[in-house]
Amino acid sequence: MRNLRRIGVGAGIGVLTLALAAPGAAAHDTYGRATLTGFAALPAATFVSASDPSGSLLGGTPSNGITPPFADQPIQGFSGIVRNGDGTFEVLSDNGYGNKANSADFVLRIQRVAPDYGNHTVDVVGGINLTDPNSFVPFALTRPDRVLTGSDFDVESIQRAKDGTYWIGDEFGPYLLHFDRAGRLLQAPIPLDGVRAPENPAGNPNLNSSKGFEGLAQSPDGRKLYALLEGVVAGDAAGGLRLNEFDIASKTYTGKRWIYQLEDPANAIGDAIAVDDDRFLIIERDNGQGATAKFKRIYLAKKKNNGTLEKTLVADLMNIADPRHLGSTDGTFTFPFQTIEDVVILDDRTLGVVNDNNFPFSSGRTPGQPDNNEFITIRLTDSLHADKRFLK
Repeated sequence: MRNLRRIGVGAGIGVLTLALAAPGAAAHDTYGRATLTGFAALPAATFVSASDPSGSLLGGTPSNGITPPFADQPIQGFSGIVRNGDGTFEVLSDNGYGNKANSADFVLRIQRVAPDYGNHTVDVVGGINLTDPNSFVPFALTRPDRVLTGSDFDVESIQRAKDGTYWIGDEFGPYLLHFDRAGRLLQAPIPLDGVRAPENPAGNPNLNSSKGFEGLAQSPDGRKLYALLEGVVAGDAAGGLRLNEFDIASKTYTGKRWIYQLEDPANAIGDAIAVDDDRFLIIERDNGQGATAKFKRIYLAKKKNNGTLEKTLVADLMNIADPRHLGSTDGTFTFPFQTIEDVVILDDRTLGVVNDNNFPFSSGRTPGQPDNNEFITIRLTDSLHADKRFLK
């Protein structure tokens, strides 16, 4: 296991510098080909030093050359991202190893990372565990110390509120979870009325396993959240995903919702963030990786009065121009990962995108090798005309 890299919280911070772009032309039905402007990678086998053991429930079976269990917690599975003002990001490590049964020793955590695009590296500079010290969760937790694990929740999306607290979307309920800045749960998990996954202890599921809140957006004024399901609720049209509006002040759903229609019912969404009051950036993907990856896209989705979302293709992640050969040799960069679950606005024409590497199982970049967590920046051909509050 000499290839395993361990990083403590004291590692140096890389510097991200991105020039603000001038406003571009008005958005079209389809934007042009995006261009790769930055590439950095966190090695797959990166661990939180001096943390708890993990992976004991994986059966000791090697995957992509990695044999569990692990002496420390992997830093992996990034399923949500928040931009800080200093070149660092908060990234959300998700359920762990894929389901409740095998993830009881994976601690749910928000990691703080610093991409250094000049050196193509990523430093882990801190992080917090998610906990429930005040016993707000109404069902039994895995750990008696009430540190939350991948058997308790499948956290897949994150927003930081104006007061510095975190709202996190879960797939097992689906629930909205509200944490303070130290990662302590502030109230009982908030369910979505009428929608239950099989993992929900209330029973009577009408949503497939782990198909809850994959995307979570926040309105520019910080008053509303928009939680996007990854799966179709039983009885809804094939490929139609519900986007649900939530009022932060009252901590209740408003009853307003819109439908995001997948290009193919077999596709899934990876993330959803707001651009302004009416538009969202949404990652839509197929389930392929490597040679079988064909459809990995980012859409701009606009609310319509009829309860649907109108889609504009913003970037094809399988066809990114790379004239500087930052990540390719032939001038075309692809992002051929099974799961791509992080998008963030860096300026009005630049997005940050990160894959979920499903450590140690995914091998989309190189067959037989576990995927790294790759951090890329892409420049769009047109301006997003985003709300200025998202550009600060």
